[in-house]
Amino acid sequence: MKALAAIRTDVVGSLLRPSRWRRAREEFEAGTLGADDFAGVEKECVAALVRMQEDAGLEVVTDGEISRLNFQDGFGASVKGFDAPAATVREVKSRTEGATPMQRWEIPNLYGNGPAIQTRRPVVERLSLGRNLPLEEFIRVQPMTRVPVKVTLVGPDRIFQRFAHEGSKAVYRDADAFFADVVAVQRQMIQKLADAGCRYVHIDEPGYTAYVDEPSLKIMRDRGEDPAVNMTKSIAANAAITRGFDKVTFGLHLCRGNHRSMWHREGSYDAIAERLFNELPSDRFLLEYDSPRSGNFEPLRFVPKGKVVVLGLISSKIAEIETMDQLKRRIDEAAKHVPLEQLAISPQCGFASDIVGNLLTEDEQKRKLELVVETARQVWGNSGSRRAAAGNLQATA
Repeated sequence: MKALAAIRTDVVGSLLRPSRWRRAREEFEAGTLGADDFAGVEKECVAALVRMQEDAGLEVVTDGEISRLNFQDGFGASVKGFDAPAATVREVKSRTEGATPMQRWEIPNLYGNGPAIQTRRPVVERLSLGRNLPLEEFIRVQPMTRVPVKVTLVGPDRIFQRFAHEGSKAVYRDADAFFADVVAVQRQMIQKLADAGCRYVHIDEPGYTAYVDEPSLKIMRDRGEDPAVNMTKSIAANAAITRGFDKVTFGLHLCRGNHRSMWHREGSYDAIAERLFNELPSDRFLLEYDSPRSGNFEPLRFVPKGKVVVLGLISSKIAEIETMDQLKRRIDEAAKHVPLEQLAISPQCGFASDIVGNLLTEDEQKRKLELVVETARQVWGNSGSRRAAAGNLQATA
């Protein structure tokens, strides 16, 4: 097994944006702060986020997705072809105005004139790679740490669910043609990451939980789509983007929504687990398991040998710090369905899937990451050898 595939601690991706960065970004968009000055502030904030993760003891770190106003910008801001404006602080903030935290969020203006992937936009030309935002993030953060750097990309299922195919027939005759270009673009992005030395690529696929959520299934059917067909095409596309990158560890993350401590899907993994665990070549499955919305651990019985399930037991939505006893009990429950050596632990999602962020403080965020590490130490023992192996892999790539 690859060294990174076996680590016991993980972080999903996004971190709370520091107040200094927030001020600088708003000044940059207002035209009162130059691009070079803003880039300098952003780089310093990334370095501080990396130090925080290192101090917590994590075996991989991210840049906190600080350059993305929304986690989906990793694709939406990188490609050409969509009929959509660029994201702005004001637009992203407006999407959660008036919403109530810790409630189900009914996504507003999905067909509004918002950024690609954040809203359901048509295309005006075939997709192609313009910039490679995940690569830019990796190149910036890699020299800041000797801990392996993890980079996140939004997956093809979410991209398809946020593609207005009904208004794009002149460019893509059907879903297969669209998926083919999504796969080609994402493979270019991953190849460039691999060439630059990235050894852990994490695919965010919040869309898969739509296939266990009745309101989401109804939306697909009302558009004239067959959810079973959609899922089959998405699994094939996910498998295709990772094929052949033998030196890269791939993680796949599933969640149920994560804006301003809200969610927008419910339902257990039962209906999709067997196919996802066995048809996707991912090394690590990062699964949300912080609330009853996710169901029980029984679907983990379908996990094949050689795969690791990262249990998202620590909530990124609430300030309350989980207890060690609670976490150990939950891990014991999961271990009844998949061997303990195939388990790991992480927060259930990012702490700030967009710039608004969840309702907890930076100190509470750090304490939760420290709890991830301490839980792993108490359950699996000292993971230093794995961390050292992963660091050596990164350094010699």
